[in-house]
Amino acid sequence: MPLHRAIPKLLLLAALAAGAAVAMPGAARAELRICNQTPSRVGVAVGYRDDRGWVTEGWWNMTPGNCETLLRGALQARFYYIHAIDYDRGGEWGGRHFMCTHQRAFTIRDTGDCQQRGYERTGFFEVDTGDIVTWTVDLTDPGRAPVRR
Repeated sequence: MPLHRAIPKLLLLAALAAGAAVAMPGAARAELRICNQTPSRVGVAVGYRDDRGWVTEGWWNMTPGNCETLLRGALQARFYYIHAIDYDRGGEWGGRHFMCTHQRAFTIRDTGDCQQRGYERTGFFEVDTGDIVTWTVDLTDPGRAPVRR
């Protein structure tokens, strides 16, 4: 077939392919989310291991009933660590995995010698995501185990 006759067919195929791509539902979001299912304002910090080592980040300040995405993109690790504080009623969600935090917004590399480096040594609870690329943690009342989904 001469090229000048093949071009309209190629354009039609390209248009159909583009239309199909638009009509297809978007790819599922990949992320680590946390939802504040309490009547209080809550502060949240997250710890994880990336290609450069351990890092902790915080604070996400959350109002009651809202969700926040802590990490965007497909989850690269199996384990993530969370610490949260109930600002209004007191209490916290913590655990046996100690990492560094700070009273103000922070990104801290490494989990050792927190106090010597001017940070607080804080207990985080572990979230085992298995091989799932999107994970949500629901915070309920402090002292109760968070719900993971």
